Amino acid sequence: MSLGPPALGGSRDPRTFTKRYPGAPPDFFAVEAAGLAWLRAAGGRAARVVAVREVGPDFIVVERVTTARPTATAADEFGQALAATHAAGADAFGQPPPGWTGDGYIGRQPLTLRPTRTWGAFYAEQRLLPYARRARDLGTLSRSGLILVERVCERLLAGEFDDGGPAARIHGDLWSGNVMFTTAGVVLIDPAAHGGHALADLGMLSLFGAPHLTRIMASYAEAAGLDAGWRDLIGLHQLQPLLVHAVSHGGAYGIQAEHTARPYA
Repeated sequence: MSLGPPALGGSRDPRTFTKRYPGAPPDFFAVEAAGLAWLRAAGGRAARVVAVREVGPDFIVVERVTTARPTATAADEFGQALAATHAAGADAFGQPPPGWTGDGYIGRQPLTLRPTRTWGAFYAEQRLLPYARRARDLGTLSRSGLILVERVCERLLAGEFDDGGPAARIHGDLWSGNVMFTTAGVVLIDPAAHGGHALADLGMLSLFGAPHLTRIMASYAEAAGLDAGWRDLIGLHQLQPLLVHAVSHGGAYGIQAEHTARPYA
């Protein structure tokens, strides 16, 4: 399911695609463009990222890509390329794209981008608690669910889930709709890019599914040299998108977030 806002697409130029969001905050597409540029700057063997042609207060123009049937080969290549993108790194957890000094967005929801020394503190303070409390206020997360998330955050703040790894350069909104299989391989669009934990992208991708997901994950794990047991932590990284969805899409996601939080509380 998309985290993106309702938008109008199209372009008179067949080489480009224009996405519009009437009434968008004035920085909405500017931070998206900054994130796309930062992901593209990973270069080398990193994932392909759509190029920005123009950006305005309520629109962004990007290069048009031609979609193609998803293949296992393209999935394998994407897993390897995503590992290279993550390895390009960030200066801190919560780091915004270079040159960007404000916060960002994930879909229509605000996304804080404040550099933090440890991943646990960043994830608890900026990625879980704000959305959990908002969902509770909206009635889409139960009181017991909020308590479970708060317990997870206590463990995060204590550093129990920190693995000592550096911040990765992550897409930040990596559901399947933002992973476009094209004639040139996978191309990424619509990021909420920042410095984060690499498993955040894998968690989002596995939460909502993707073509040849098993191949993508296996290829990524091999290329990134993931330690044994990494799959046991995927649920922890799925808590944020579930809570964001609880805020924007309703209580079914709050129930799922509560179940997902329980093993980590």
